[in-house]
Amino acid sequence: MSVKEALYNSCLGIVNERQANIQRNFTGIQEAMFSETKSSAGDKHETGRAMLQLEREKLGKQLAEIQKVKEILFKVDPTSEAYQGCLGSVVYTSHANYFISISVGEVSANNSTFYAIATNTPIGKLLLGKKVGDTITFRTQSFVIEKIV
Repeated sequence: MSVKEALYNSCLGIVNERQANIQRNFTGIQEAMFSETKSSAGDKHETGRAMLQLEREKLGKQLAEIQKVKEILFKVDPTSEAYQGCLGSVVYTSHANYFISISVGEVSANNSTFYAIATNTPIGKLLLGKKVGDTITFRTQSFVIEKIV
């Protein structure tokens, strides 16, 4: 398995796990809302239901966000070769290694550490369109692109 395929699979696993956690929380709130019975303390009941409803809406938004992230990740072809910084490229620099895909942070593949970053992040924007040998300056630190896959 190539480095790019390993990174892609790691990112997909992280996103799927986040989605499963949110879905479990969402299901738990749904069950709590349906199982809650009206008590003699009616105001407490209504307040509790309102809070559960707000939490359910928040989780619904998180699920929608996760779906958007997955759609971006599905645009990455882990078998393709890249010759410049673009969505799906693996960029090795003199400072750190990056997988331009989605923002999930530090990911390991083939005994190396990479940072999975989105194209709209500050470092992602700097890497887009760059080629081997180009120098990038980020927060007063310069580094050279050594390899792109």
